[in-house]
Amino acid sequence: MAASATAVLFSSLLCFVALTQIVAQTQNRTAPPLDSCNGVFVSYQYTGGGVLPPDLGSDRENQPYRFQSSLFLLNNDSVELQSWRVFVGFQHNEYLVSASNAVLTNGTSVPGSVGAGAVFAGYPNPDLQTGIQTAGDLTQMSVRVDLVGTQFGVASPAVPMPANISLLNDGWICPRSFMQGNSTMQVCCTRDPNFNSTVTLGNDFLPRQTGDLTIIYDVIRTYESNYWAQVTIENHNPLGRLDNWELSWDWMEDEFIYAMRGAYPSVIDVSQCVHGVQGQFYRALDFSNALNCERRPTLVDLPLAATNNSDVGRIPYCCRNGTILPPWMDPSQARSSFQINVYKMPQNLNRSRLSPPQNWAIQGRLNPDYVCGPPVRVSPSLFPDPSDLLPDSAAISSWQAVCNITKPAHSRPRCCVSFSAYFNESIIPCQTCACGCPANNGQTCSATAPALLLPSQALLIPFENRSNLVRAWGDLHRFPVPNPPPCGDNCGVSINWHLVTDYSNGWSARITIFNWESEAFPNWFTAVELDTAAPGFQAVYSFNGSLMNNVHSNTIVMQGRPGLNYLIGESNTSNPGTQQSVISFSKRLTRGINVAARDGFPSKVYFNGEECSLPTFIPSSSYKLASPGSLSFIVVFIAALLYLQQ
Repeated sequence: MAASATAVLFSSLLCFVALTQIVAQTQNRTAPPLDSCNGVFVSYQYTGGGVLPPDLGSDRENQPYRFQSSLFLLNNDSVELQSWRVFVGFQHNEYLVSASNAVLTNGTSVPGSVGAGAVFAGYPNPDLQTGIQTAGDLTQMSVRVDLVGTQFGVASPAVPMPANISLLNDGWICPRSFMQGNSTMQVCCTRDPNFNSTVTLGNDFLPRQTGDLTIIYDVIRTYESNYWAQVTIENHNPLGRLDNWELSWDWMEDEFIYAMRGAYPSVIDVSQCVHGVQGQFYRALDFSNALNCERRPTLVDLPLAATNNSDVGRIPYCCRNGTILPPWMDPSQARSSFQINVYKMPQNLNRSRLSPPQNWAIQGRLNPDYVCGPPVRVSPSLFPDPSDLLPDSAAISSWQAVCNITKPAHSRPRCCVSFSAYFNESIIPCQTCACGCPANNGQTCSATAPALLLPSQALLIPFENRSNLVRAWGDLHRFPVPNPPPCGDNCGVSINWHLVTDYSNGWSARITIFNWESEAFPNWFTAVELDTAAPGFQAVYSFNGSLMNNVHSNTIVMQGRPGLNYLIGESNTSNPGTQQSVISFSKRLTRGINVAARDGFPSKVYFNGEECSLPTFIPSSSYKLASPGSLSFIVVFIAALLYLQQ
């Protein structure tokens, strides 16, 4: 027995030693030191921190703490790393207060929240050169980003480290980052041998990228103390759009806007120049003629009437009241352009010292949300000669920012959809608080109770005036009515999709758009995505409509016909602006679809590019049929409204 126990103990010891060696070998294999990384070496080091007021006592999870850390990159490869981007997987609700030598790539200014992780890009020097190019000059091969911020819940001696760090540049592969001790995280990223780069040897510029929206910043004239730039915004997404666009960015070197053509600051404010370093340096400059000295200005388009104004207009693609349409609607209106005169400060007083603004952001009135990356140096833009007699002229320097449609966490849509059908008397309404609810509703309504079924005529009545009608409908059909009742959808635009007919060879639906806002929507469009029924699309009768191709082949887009493409706002009599059309479908290419069960209702609906909130269920065909009078009431009433609106 003793010999057997000894053998077991000895075997266990051998296993432990072998396991220790394997772990050590694995660490050595996946964790090369800085000088043995033949790629891009990235490290994150926590350097210190401490508790911050207020002292929350036992609530340690929400206790704030200061953190100081550094992000370090070193290019040990044989190719230059252009426009580096590094992800840091913050995971402790971090709030970043400052960052040296870098900016956030999502257009967010610092200070700002980075608790879900952040991507940093180099600024003012975005590139890391090689040891070959610089004879081993570390100041050109590497960069150190010092970070200061607040984190929550991680008290000493624990260390608030990120979940992961990684280089995000195209054509690079990073293994899982590893820990050195408890306060340093490292990773060595190498080039992907299977990546086909479009950058040619000796080319100083990165290729232009594609995205939902691109913004080009072209410097077209430069002087010792100032320059003129042309900014061009172009839409590439077939379902993307901007109305009354607002473009903002951060000046990083105390620049200010002296003049503009084709657009204007939302606020004319030069007080920060007069009382700041700009006024101290430009003592002889008449700031009464300047436009804006904010560090983060907001720029807006000019109205159509300014197009031929000799002082502020006469810029191609300017002055459209901030409307940028999808290319399929009108390619000439899928872009917007303006020029801006920027004054620089002493550290950049050289006609060749040019630096674009950072942290770009763009938004519209009722449009998708965009996140913009940092401006990247690209080859100079070419401008054709208006007379076609002379060669193209090139910009002095050009940068491109790419913006893509995104859905921010906890964001709410700005439009909603209701469903109805010929076989059910009730309307499935927009969801409760579909577009958000006030933080304090005075307990007059419930933000969590499901929306109540509606009679058809209720769609034409503002939510605040529906109470008696909805209660009467509930009493008539014995629907439970909670107390307090559910809140409204709070959407500026609502859309009703009504299933009109369903027969052996085809079916039809009716779409009705309601504008509850006070402002109109010119050149509006809507799109419906039908997962299985779209191939059977035949015609839209009161709108212009077509089935999209390529990636959106199951989507039908519709817009108002010439003269009827203006969706007016809510009138003084509380009647919404309304547009309506019937859509017909054939079943020849969609045999076996179940129109009533689900296939006849859209899976996604868009209005002016914004994806709308949909009901969580569809009308039930097991309920009793609606009477002919109730079905035709809304059609007749809307027809009368449309006649009066013309």
